[in-house]
Amino acid sequence: MLLSPIPKFINQLRFVYKEKPKLVCIQLSDGLKPRALEIQKYLESKTKARILIWLGSCFGACDVPIELKELNIDLLIQFGHNDFGYEHLWR
Repeated sequence: MLLSPIPKFINQLRFVYKEKPKLVCIQLSDGLKPRALEIQKYLESKTKARILIWLGSCFGACDVPIELKELNIDLLIQFGHNDFGYEHLWR
């Protein structure tokens, strides 16, 4: 079972449910990495997506792992970072 406040953040990931990506990578801040498996299992139970966890370094929202391009990821979610309000740029 997920503990607060993580469910509030996960449930706000409407685009995971709406867009229905097949392969999703989650990039976590260091503080959330210990809960990676918990987050992965929750999202896989609520969607049909395969969820991968990026456990490499993560120094903020600008630290996008370019290695993911080789994996044909449909969606990258940077989880645990501040909202910079740029969602409209990706629509």
